[in-house]
Order: sequence, then C-alpha cells, then structure tokens
Amino acid sequence: MNIGIIGSGDVGQSLGDGFVKHGHSVTIGTRDTTKLADWAAVHPTAKVASFAEAAAHADIVVLAVKGSVASAALKACGKLDGKIVIDACNPIADAPPIDGVLQFTTGPNESLMEQLQKEFPAARFVKAFNSVGAALMVNPKFAGGKPTMFICGNDAAAKKSVVTILDQFGWESYDMGTAVAARAIEPLCLLWCLPGFRENKWNHAFKLLT
Repeated sequence: MNIGIIGSGDVGQSLGDGFVKHGHSVTIGTRDTTKLADWAAVHPTAKVASFAEAAAHADIVVLAVKGSVASAALKACGKLDGKIVIDACNPIADAPPIDGVLQFTTGPNESLMEQLQKEFPAARFVKAFNSVGAALMVNPKFAGGKPTMFICGNDAAAKKSVVTILDQFGWESYDMGTAVAARAIEPLCLLWCLPGFRENKWNHAFKLLT
C-alpha cells in the first residue's frame, strides 16, 4: 500500500521503518525535511515531503504528531475524503507528569480522535499505536507472546485494513467498537507510561487474556 506518515518524530520514524520493512511505499510528511536526512539515507525507497504531498500519495495516512497539533497537521494535509487515517496520537498536555501520571487535555467523556473525526468527517479514522512506545511498535518480542493493540473507529472496512497492518507488525488486534471507545483507549497511554516515569521501565505492552 501507499502510506503517508504525518510527523517526523520518533513515532513517525519507527512506523516508517516498519512500513518500509514490510514492503509498503512510504512518504513521510514533515515541516522540516532536514530533520529526516539520516532516516532517508537508510531508506532510499522512501520519500520525504510536505504533509500535503504525503497525504496525497497515501492510501492510508498515519497521524503521528503531538495531540496538540493534530488538527493543524491534518488541515495541512488537504483533502482527506475517504482516506483511512491511523490515529496514533494522544491528547497529552504540555505539563509534567504528577507522580508519574501524564496530564491530558481531554476529560473522561471525550477523546482526541472523536474531536478529529468530527472536524474531518469524510476521513475514516482508526485509533491504533497510541498505547505503546515508539521502540516497540514494529514486531515487538515478548516472552508472553504477541501483545494486544486495541483499536476503534466508525468504519469497519478501515479497521479491517488496519488489522492487516497490525498482523504484519506482530500484533494481535482487539476491536473495541466505534470512535467513542477512544475515550478508553487513549488513557492506556497514561498507564503504559507509569512504569517508565516511576521506575524507568519502558519495555512492556498490554495483552488481553480471554
């Protein structure tokens, strides 16, 4: 597939690594192309471009920016009608954690993805990759087996496409329902980060046992 990644930070680069590894055509969108010079040097088949160019190229758009700039980044992408948008963002506030708990800009009865879906109604949002660190997003290895990636979104076909990617990336998927479920999935970021901030332990992921 043609993948357009919006964001050039650790998450964008790690997911870019994964998509290249699994044979997809990748364009990373960034506001500063010089930031990706080293990444581009080791991925000669990938392209570095503007947000708009990356989105125009894409069958699937991957949103991998700070939650506070997610809306602005999508506006810079131009027309998103019908495109699948994998939302890997979290609504993390620009404030330090309290006893290891990050602060969010959203409350318990709202989510960033719901806000984005409302603002960009023609796009097909799927929440994924927000509940684990960038270093573990692609083919993580755990003694306990495949970890679980919780996803949600309003479009069943879009979620099916994302599950295919997650399979390639070494995850089992669990569909939690419509975009409203992002109210529960986004806070998993807070839980995932707690051992890191409190004990400097970052090598873990969630698994649903049934």
